[in-house]
Amino acid sequence: MTQAFDSLAIGQKIEGAPFSPTRESIRAFCEASLDYNPLHLDDNYMQGDFGRTNFGGIIMHGMNNFGVITRMLTDWLYERGGVQRRLETRWKSPVKPGDTITPLAVITATRKTEQSRWATLDVQVLNQRGETVASGEAMVEFPR
Repeated sequence: MTQAFDSLAIGQKIEGAPFSPTRESIRAFCEASLDYNPLHLDDNYMQGDFGRTNFGGIIMHGMNNFGVITRMLTDWLYERGGVQRRLETRWKSPVKPGDTITPLAVITATRKTEQSRWATLDVQVLNQRGETVASGEAMVEFPR
């Protein structure tokens, strides 16, 4: 496991699997999370204005961005003996059925302590147009 940590480099990039939400996957998330907000289910409701914003249709749950980032991190970490310890994200833009989003990360820092080894990563989710729909920071651990 030390070898995996020692091979990390500042600026190293990680790319996760793309995800294309559908009306069905959005509904499934509503059911799994017990969040039946009309933002995610009701096209008629979503035709209205929300202050200065008009979404023009249903949008994916923001927590799905969290999920695609987590999947990317755990897929990358598992084979290296690492563990995700912290993830903070901010939603930037809505994601709609038919979009394709892809999570990305860049290692920004590494640190060794007496107890463990740590890496900090900037994370983001981009849509098919290259627009950032979510961004944040993750901290991962490579236990001794």
